[in-house]
This record gives sequence, structure tokens and C-alpha cells, in this order.
Amino acid sequence: MKVLSLSLAALLAFGVSARADFDSCKARLKAEAAANGVSAATLARALDDLEPNDAPTFLGAQPEFSTPIWDYIAGLVDEERVRDGQAAFAKYKQAALAAQQRFGVDAAAVVAVWGVESNFGQNFGTRPVIQSLASLACLGSRRNDYFRGELMAALKIVDHGDVKLDEFTGSWAGAFGNTQFMPSTFLRLAVDMDGDGRRDVVESVADALGSTANFLRSSGWVTGLPWGFEVALPQNYKGPSGRGGKQPLAAWAKRGLTHIDGSPLSGSGAYGLLLPAGANGPAFLVSRNFDAFYSYNAAESYALAIALLSDRLKGKPGIQTAWPTDDPGLTRAERREVQARLEQRGYDVGGKHDGVMGTKTREAVKAYKASVGMKPDSRAGQKVLESLRAGR
Repeated sequence: MKVLSLSLAALLAFGVSARADFDSCKARLKAEAAANGVSAATLARALDDLEPNDAPTFLGAQPEFSTPIWDYIAGLVDEERVRDGQAAFAKYKQAALAAQQRFGVDAAAVVAVWGVESNFGQNFGTRPVIQSLASLACLGSRRNDYFRGELMAALKIVDHGDVKLDEFTGSWAGAFGNTQFMPSTFLRLAVDMDGDGRRDVVESVADALGSTANFLRSSGWVTGLPWGFEVALPQNYKGPSGRGGKQPLAAWAKRGLTHIDGSPLSGSGAYGLLLPAGANGPAFLVSRNFDAFYSYNAAESYALAIALLSDRLKGKPGIQTAWPTDDPGLTRAERREVQARLEQRGYDVGGKHDGVMGTKTREAVKAYKASVGMKPDSRAGQKVLESLRAGR
């Protein structure tokens, strides 16, 4: 199995004793996995020559917790992803509808999860899952027990033959496949939808969509209930908010809330008021089905991205209320343009115009902003793009 070694910086950060600690930890993990029924052959192939990678350095760096909401949504629910999603939905309509019929989960919602998690199968992640989970279990500064459990699950997946060891790649945190299941989630909820006798969320879109629908159902999805919708607040609204404080629509109507087009609220079901950017930004009433999205990755911005994308895949409009900022976020096409224009001006963006705002691009943005008298931080929004287009 090809492994990725720690970077020099990461090795220095962990210290010289970290390697010995890793080997000792690996031995304990091997014994625990053997006690849980993983074969000696699988353990030897997966762990004997395994070295740590830099996965622990990513702990606490998830974009859904650190990125302004208008940047996060702009990059995840742009016109490019909507077009790609509608094409993917059309191509795999039979599989999506089969998942809907079996589990009662809206097909567009399942496809939206696929889009947010792997861009419809285009970005699975390239890090060896076993290596990342072992590094996190042994060298991570927090959540060691959680990642140890995920490693045990991953070893069982390899031992069962669900995924080949040399093809078992994913995110730095160990999520893998079309809809980025964590290994323990795979063992608990993955299903065989295509009838080939295997649960395969990597190669089989049908299995991935069905497994995702099963996950959402197990997380409380209510068939036929909308995830929610955008609403208009009365001026100077100071009432309750929070997705956890769910109340009947009649209660929200009494507080002066309406649909975004001004029509009155009506219908059944309990909803909470989500204000992702405060009372001056877009407002949404969200149901238990929004909470099912949230359970996939515990961040409201993440759940909102899935919810909005699922609506767009069905031809519904996007957010109508402007975000409360004078510098809105960039689509992926606009981020690629920023990278290209920075490179044209001699800045190093890492050699790629992929729309990913990595370390090199952020450093280039910061240097450019300083050169033109803007606040010298690494965020690129519409103001940076406008400045670059103007040739300043």
C-alpha cells in the first residue's frame, strides 16, 4: 500500500518521540482489532509498514465552522453545481427514485448530499483512510477514542472485502466514497441497492444513494415534510430563534413571519427559525428534515447548503434575501478567475486554477490586498475580484 509520509513541518511539530509513540500505539490498535475479529493477514497488510501522515494537523480546520456563511454557500451552491447536479440526477434518476421509494427520503435531497460531499463523485479524497485514522487515533490531540473506533470499523471493511486496501482513500478524517461515509456509518447503514451482493459506496452510485437515504431516514427524516423554506421577518424582529426551538407555523405567523413572497404561513408541522447570519440576513423556518441533514455533519451551514441545493435541483429559486455583507462570496468559477488573475500578476497560487482557496492562493490574496491598500487578510470576495478585473 502506498503511504503518504508526514511533512517535515508536521514531524517537527509532533517531535522525535512521536514516531515511537505511533509504533507503540499501532501495536495496541493491532491487538484490539485482532480481538474484534479482524484477520491477521488484513492487519499485517494494513498496519505493519504503516507510517503516520499529517491528518492530525487538520483537526479543527473544517471550513463549515471557520468560513463566513456567504462564502461557504457561494462556493457550494453555485450555478455550476446546480447544472452538474441536474445532469447527475437525470443520469441516475432510476437509482435516486429507488432510494426514495425504499426509504421515503426525497430523491433530490439524497442527490444534494452527493453533490456537497463529493461533487457528484468527482472528489472522493486521495488520502489512505487506514493511515489517516491511525494517525488521528495515535497522534491527534483530541477525539482519539472516536478515531480509534473509526479505524476499527475501517479495518473490518477491508477484512470483509467491501473495499480493497489499495483503493481505500478518502478525506483527512477518514470519510470515503460518493457520499463520504465514515467507516462506522458504513458498517451500520450501508445497503446493497444494485443487487450485486456487495455494499459498495465507492464504485456503485446506486449503493451510495441508497445508503445515504438510509442514513437520513435513521436520522429522523419524515416522508413528505419539507426541510424548510425562506421566510420574511417583521421589521426589527426580536423573537425566538434557533432550529431547536420548533413551533407550529401558526405560532410563527402570529409573530409576523411570512413566506419570502409575503404570502401567509399555513400548514402543519413544527419548525425552528434559523438565522445563519443574524436577523438582518436570510431567515429560514426549518423542520426535522433539516436536522437530518445536520446529523450528516454537525454544522448548520453544511445542512443549509444541502437544503438549498436540493431545492435548486428541483428547479426552485435560491436565496432571495441578500447576505448582510458589502463583500459577498465567490462562486467556484469566480475563485478560479481570481487564481488566474493573481498568477497573471506574478503571484504564486500553487500552479492550479481549481477554485480551491489553498495555502498558496490565500497567501497570494493577502499579498495582493496589501499591495492595493485593502485589509491584508487572506479572504477573497467580490471586492478582490473587482479589483483584479480593474487591473489595479
